[in-house]
Amino acid sequence: MKRFATNPLTTLEYVWWWGKRVNDNVPISSQENIRPIEEHLQVIPSELEIIKQYFEKRSSVLEKKIKQ
Repeated sequence: MKRFATNPLTTLEYVWWWGKRVNDNVPISSQENIRPIEEHLQVIPSELEIIKQYFEKRSSVLEKKIKQ
């Protein structure tokens, strides 16, 4: 919490207002939106990667049939 030098002309209401203003600017994390770091770093495969995997799988199956 920040403190500032008060002088004799500073009122208690002003001191209270200043403390509230400073403390209201402090970001507070909301517990409902917190996710594990693993979720943030999770890679979601793109459509191209899914098609590529399907193609490779299908190619290997066809290659095995040709060899027989």
